[in-house]
Amino acid sequence: MAQNGSEGSLVGGVSGRYASALFDLARDERQIDATAEGLERFDALLEESADLRRLVRSPVFSGEEQAVAIGAILEKAGITGLAANFIRLSAANRRLFALPGMIAAFRSLVRESKGIVRAEVRVAERPSDAVLEEIKASLRDVAKSEVDLDLHVDPSLIGGLIVKMGSRMVDASLRTKLNGIRLAMREAR
Repeated sequence: MAQNGSEGSLVGGVSGRYASALFDLARDERQIDATAEGLERFDALLEESADLRRLVRSPVFSGEEQAVAIGAILEKAGITGLAANFIRLSAANRRLFALPGMIAAFRSLVRESKGIVRAEVRVAERPSDAVLEEIKASLRDVAKSEVDLDLHVDPSLIGGLIVKMGSRMVDASLRTKLNGIRLAMREAR
């Protein structure tokens, strides 16, 4: 079953069930990578377009309006196969609101099936490609497997980085170090 952060919520349950069913079908059809690629392309469209996000999230649009709009978007984006059918099914079942969660849950199932570990890295500013490769190599050594890096830029860290990988977290941010010094100075008074 899909493991995602909101298992207890209705959306998490719906997302997990849909993603798991899609993953099983894609595995049986030997189309996991093609399906993942189609879903990633649609997810990128969601990131880029506020109008598409509104269409997906808003209950104001009828199921028919959503289905027609989604069909046109899929055709224009060249998204076909299981990914397109899955997105259309989500629209037909009035589950477009849960689609981002379904895509995330499917992504997790793909990583798990390939033995890829997800790591979230927060940095104060975008690192160079060389530094990013060093971070990935270090995380691969620790995880003893391939790592899918999710990079977030958070200027409030001031410097350093925070890494979350599985249940482990390392906070080597300058903000945390400064807060520790500040706390130590207060206690020393």
